Amino acid sequence: MSTNPILEVRDLEVVFATAGGPVEAVRGVDLTLASGGVLGIVGESGSGKSVTMRAVLGLLPPTARIRGSVRFHSEELLGSSNRRLRQLRGQRIGMIFQDPMTALNPVITIGEQIVEAIRIHDRRIGHDQAMARAVELLELVAIPFPERRVRQYPHEFSGGMRQRAVIAMAMANRPELLIADEPTTALDVTVQAQILDVLARLRVERGVSLALITHDLGVVAGVADHVAVMYAGRVAERGPVNEVFYRPRHPYTRGLLAATPRVEGDVVRLRTIDGAPPSLARRPTGCAFHPRCQLADVRCASEEPKLREIDGGHAACHHAVAMAEMPMAAGEREGRNGCAV
Repeated sequence: MSTNPILEVRDLEVVFATAGGPVEAVRGVDLTLASGGVLGIVGESGSGKSVTMRAVLGLLPPTARIRGSVRFHSEELLGSSNRRLRQLRGQRIGMIFQDPMTALNPVITIGEQIVEAIRIHDRRIGHDQAMARAVELLELVAIPFPERRVRQYPHEFSGGMRQRAVIAMAMANRPELLIADEPTTALDVTVQAQILDVLARLRVERGVSLALITHDLGVVAGVADHVAVMYAGRVAERGPVNEVFYRPRHPYTRGLLAATPRVEGDVVRLRTIDGAPPSLARRPTGCAFHPRCQLADVRCASEEPKLREIDGGHAACHHAVAMAEMPMAAGEREGRNGCAV
């Protein structure tokens, strides 16, 4: 795997204009994805994960004001023309959307939708040639009887098959970067494993770089090289997966690891993080996590911590150094180990 970055996001800010005033959905986000690598982006709903990646692709509504830098192979994307972004989307950068049923057109066959994704970027490819390619793509993502399936409609596919069909469409033009937004949400664990296996094979066989947005720490532990933990529009912690999972430097990361569901004998224990994520329109002063943090002090309530490097990782916490050296409690160790897949 090359260490040269395929994607670099620097000081990204996304502000939405609303009737109640501007809302900062993303604030100062820095991310790097190495060529051929997998970056997991985790956090609760509303933390800014999907908004960050949609900003990368230029898929945010006109009400969004975007600042910062997004570089794909050193090419600056922010400020690029819509024509240039359309050339990149679907061709060099693929997107797997969260809900395959809404991402697919219900009145067009799966095959024709893949054909459209291919021919919109290269009109020199004929319809029959593109349809043959669609069959190959469905076979690539392990859909049985692809010659028959290309003539079927989305409602004739199971949830797992629809998700694999969306992955096939995203791979139609052999992109270098694949952005997957919650690709295993609402799927049972067997189908989740199949989807993750497809993504892992695409990485190995096609050299695809993957930005994986998910709530599931187990998914990140199983497939990612690096992870970024987001909270209230910022990166709370980032670093190599093993470093972040075994030596979390932020109380929020530690809380997520401890909250991983696990079964102990006949008793199911579920730890939680007290409180709820803050409203982005009324974010707390200081550290946004301090109302939920057991380590919070006066400084946490008044001064927002910067994301800083600590022993090979980065964390935005005034107590990060102490957190890195703090041994994991028994329940937290179990939660962390339970992430392994």
